[in-house]
Amino acid sequence: MDKNQNQVSKKKTIFYGWIIVACVFVILLLAFGSAYSFSTFFESLQMEFGTSRSSVSFVFSIAGFLYFSLSPLSGQIADRFGSRRVIIFGVIVISISLLLSSRAKTMWQIYAAYSFGIGIGIGFAYAPSMGVVQRWFVKRRGLASGLAVMGIGLGTLGIPIFSAALIHWSDWRTAYLVMSILVFTCGVSAAILIAESPERRGLAPDGDVIEADALNTPQETFKPEATSIREISLKDALHTKPFWLLYAGSFSFGLGLFIPFVHLIPFTNDLGLPNATGVMLFSLIGVGSIVGRLLLGSIADKLGRRQSLAAMYVGAAAIFAWWLVAANVWQLAIFAIIYGACYGGYVAILPAVTADYFSGPKISGIIGMIYTSVAVGNLIGPTIAGFIFDLVQSYTIPIFASMITSFFAAVCAFVLEEPDKWRESFLHPTTSRQKGVAL
Repeated sequence: MDKNQNQVSKKKTIFYGWIIVACVFVILLLAFGSAYSFSTFFESLQMEFGTSRSSVSFVFSIAGFLYFSLSPLSGQIADRFGSRRVIIFGVIVISISLLLSSRAKTMWQIYAAYSFGIGIGIGFAYAPSMGVVQRWFVKRRGLASGLAVMGIGLGTLGIPIFSAALIHWSDWRTAYLVMSILVFTCGVSAAILIAESPERRGLAPDGDVIEADALNTPQETFKPEATSIREISLKDALHTKPFWLLYAGSFSFGLGLFIPFVHLIPFTNDLGLPNATGVMLFSLIGVGSIVGRLLLGSIADKLGRRQSLAAMYVGAAAIFAWWLVAANVWQLAIFAIIYGACYGGYVAILPAVTADYFSGPKISGIIGMIYTSVAVGNLIGPTIAGFIFDLVQSYTIPIFASMITSFFAAVCAFVLEEPDKWRESFLHPTTSRQKGVAL
């Protein structure tokens, strides 16, 4: 009777994993909202420092390159020393970066403060945050990841509007200062509540009830997923086909992924539309992103996360093709919403798909390594797009290239072996080598 009562009480208690999701939501909202609001500062920075579009674009490209390329380092540090400490460090760096940006007197100071500060800060906050979510969920991993990264979508929606209002009300320096205070107070508070894993709280992933025998098992030996998958290290993952197919697809998609985040507002200005229209369209990316993260993450759990990732890449290729012919506000609004949904789906599904293949204590480092692929794309894409525009006064070439690279990413996802089948082969090395699963 006592045992049953204990189980009932556990079921009625709010699963702490959802609190983890809420905390990660807040952290990602502030971190990526600060980064993706850059487009609202584009014109102010260009006028303030009298520089070209490619030069201003490079500010964001460096930041993106750093926060994705640092992900494997931060993931491995988090796996070893604890995610909470690493996340808190990242949030504080973001806050300091925004503060220093507000005091910049030259473009080089913007590079030093914003590019490197935002890049390092998000680099140390993102992968550990997503790694924590994967540890707390298995069956509802897609939904949990989708809810967590909705913070990025809401940040993309709300922070640009907020920063644009601050710029209009005061100036871009004040906007950066206010955002710095907001990131520090709210972001650090959320990070403090992060817990490393359900096992450390006597829980199982997804809120499942742990029987008394399991609770009495030493923590270091109790692993809820031990019966389904062996522990895979980053070194192990680097010698598998799934890792490199995921990496190639993410790299290819990343080449065009961030071009709209930097150039959509300048693109609308070139059409003769007011800056406020560009900000509105940019916010619609956030609306689509929120829907994509929640809806596609949940759908992926039911229809298959690998298949959903491939479908998302196809959708991205199609909407870039639409952008090629978009010439008015309504056409651009359709682009912004659907592109946002594809981007949101990508951010929600990719970590979950990665965990489907490589789930275990080292997942933060593996997710981080996957994201180095996006780092190179982020460095190249927006900068080259700005450079091409400076040469030919058109975005047609970079948009067309983004369509092609998104389609190639879809091919990489389609040829992936199903996770369950691959895991079974990986658990039996002899069979794995015979089937050619391991490289």
